[in-house]
Amino acid sequence: MFDVYKIRKDFPMLDDKNGTRKVPIYLDNAATTFKPYSVIEATSKYYLEDSANAHRGDYDLAFKVDTEVDRCRANVAKFLNANKTEIVFTSGCSMSMNLVAYGYGVKHLKAGDEILLTEAEHASNVLPWFKVAEMTGAIIKYIPLTQEGRLTSENLKKVMTKNTKVVSVAQVTNVLGFINDIKSLAKIAHEGGAILVCDAAQSAPHIKIDVKDLDCDFLAFSGHKMCGPTGIGVLYGKFDLLKKVEPFMTGGGDNARFDMCGNVAYLEPPAKFEAGTMNLAGIYGLDAAITYLSKIGMDNIEKYEEELHDYAISKLKTIDNLIIYNPTADTGIITVNVKGVFAQDEASYLNSKNICVRSGEHCAKLLKDVLKTVATVRISLYFYNTKEEIDALYEALKNGGNFLDAYFS
Repeated sequence: MFDVYKIRKDFPMLDDKNGTRKVPIYLDNAATTFKPYSVIEATSKYYLEDSANAHRGDYDLAFKVDTEVDRCRANVAKFLNANKTEIVFTSGCSMSMNLVAYGYGVKHLKAGDEILLTEAEHASNVLPWFKVAEMTGAIIKYIPLTQEGRLTSENLKKVMTKNTKVVSVAQVTNVLGFINDIKSLAKIAHEGGAILVCDAAQSAPHIKIDVKDLDCDFLAFSGHKMCGPTGIGVLYGKFDLLKKVEPFMTGGGDNARFDMCGNVAYLEPPAKFEAGTMNLAGIYGLDAAITYLSKIGMDNIEKYEEELHDYAISKLKTIDNLIIYNPTADTGIITVNVKGVFAQDEASYLNSKNICVRSGEHCAKLLKDVLKTVATVRISLYFYNTKEEIDALYEALKNGGNFLDAYFS
């Protein structure tokens, strides 16, 4: 049975230290998440007990680290229903998306080829493709969204052409919170001779992912958005495609040999993409985070967050001067504005009430043309949030609408 109050005890950031510490009402989980004790302990274990490099030493301690890294890779693969050789460790989703763009896009695209994005994409799934287009002569095009802001299979079909080579979209958009049907989109992309790249930064922490079922070609996510450490992420790629990707970074550990003439023989994926010393403490922590989430159950997490989202919407929609841009979102992302109040001012006011939200463009700077506003307040929920916290948010939004209220109320 899902018990949010029991789960909250796993997180030191949610511990009031017997009334000596003010626990924040943290509703900015799309930016980063709190870490449970098990993740902190796993990260510390590397520094306290296993501080050796991986793939470098011929001694027991180094072999132990090698074994732990290999075990974590297998754990990630199981989490995604992938093969272990298809899991590349990166610094985060941004690095993963850049690796695909530069390593695959620059090598395989040419002038006139088309890259399809949407206006709802995060900068990490836009800016790398801009550079690819600049370097190769490929053309960026956008799949139109519905009036609600959703990406549909029908709209992808409308813009697919014989020149489309890459479709790169988020499974869950970070402002509107809709779940895109990656399986259907991948099928359409493949039928047209294109690959499907999936930004899973906002989906991997919240819903169950099966890359074999989705049939996406690449998928990326970050550890810190799913209870793991910062500075660690994953790129999944179909093995045959990974072999066609150029390394984004080169150096020690990614090659079998090289000579003075510049001839280099790279190792097979994933080692081919993991040059230099990896974030080993981060890998330990990511392993613990995935184990923790898997123990709770991704289905349970999704179900509870849906319940929490619906509860929040039912409360917030009763506030007359509150604009909700995505009331039918499929996840715990709720984007709002108070009429007549700038988003940053509202966030400052909420901060005075000990409520943490994000304000601004949320790295999705193309979306302002869809939302018809420059900045918004983003509320993003996770499985350790409670209905009582939603009640506190409701009361704050109902009773205050300007950052000056923080000082004069």
